[in-house]
Amino acid sequence: MSSFGAFRRLDLMVQRRIDGPLAGEHRGLRLGPGSETEELTRYRPGDDIRRIDWNATARASEPQVWRTRAEHALDTWLLLDRTASMAFGTAQAEKADLAGQLAAAVGLLADQPGNRMGTLAFSARGPVWTRPVAARVAARRLMRLASQDEPERHGTPADGLAEMIDALARRAARPGLCVVVSDLLSPEGAFSRPFDWEQPLRRLASRHDVIVLEVVDPRELQLPDVGHVVLQDPETGRRRDVYTGDPRLRARYAEAAAAHRAAVAEAVRHAGAVHLQLRTDQDWLADLLRAVRSGRFRSRGRRRSNR
Repeated sequence: MSSFGAFRRLDLMVQRRIDGPLAGEHRGLRLGPGSETEELTRYRPGDDIRRIDWNATARASEPQVWRTRAEHALDTWLLLDRTASMAFGTAQAEKADLAGQLAAAVGLLADQPGNRMGTLAFSARGPVWTRPVAARVAARRLMRLASQDEPERHGTPADGLAEMIDALARRAARPGLCVVVSDLLSPEGAFSRPFDWEQPLRRLASRHDVIVLEVVDPRELQLPDVGHVVLQDPETGRRRDVYTGDPRLRARYAEAAAAHRAAVAEAVRHAGAVHLQLRTDQDWLADLLRAVRSGRFRSRGRRRSNR
């Protein structure tokens, strides 16, 4: 299927399975002119007298006025992991394929007048930036990338996920939404905290609303009994002979994998980001849209201007 055909199919799937866009009119990150009430403060000269709360004024014995949250177009930046570990899949698609479709779906869900999306895709070939454009245009470009540009299958990038998150934070000057699509696997094999991307993610989340979409394949969680196999790390090239018929080995593997994923979820949560795990063997679009409908991806409104 061509990239245009794949994009049209994804577009139809999204439109049929969701009632509305990702954020609608995005809730601004600063106090200012808007329609949604944010907080009650003492009246100051120049405030709109129509926003005086007379009940609160009577209780406080001085005028009290509702201030509103500013409404802005939503600026989205998306970080797409195209490293060698993403070129793996044993179910309906490789992780790289799923990541590309996820990235395009985010663009479609953020598609509203004035909304823009910029992207950063990184692999062993280096980072590739795309300037912010209309979210729908960005979604189409991401789908083309996923269908035409194969991810690296060997090699470790000079700059890893931590460096790319920092680069994204430097580029995204205006507070908005940042989405990270990755398997969150370390080339060094780190499976316990602290991960090297934790601090950069925390810095990013201090200024932006951040969503981490973790891409997982079922064989990364459970080791099947297929006898003797040779496993190779796609980024470092290291090989290991493994006898998967040993039930104790499979149990230890499952336990270590579960502990690693729990540590990843905890690290993302402590960084102040929203975390969602999508699997290659499940209906990822249903999982994504369910999270959208639940409101998990809406602005938390934590950052406010100084008053």
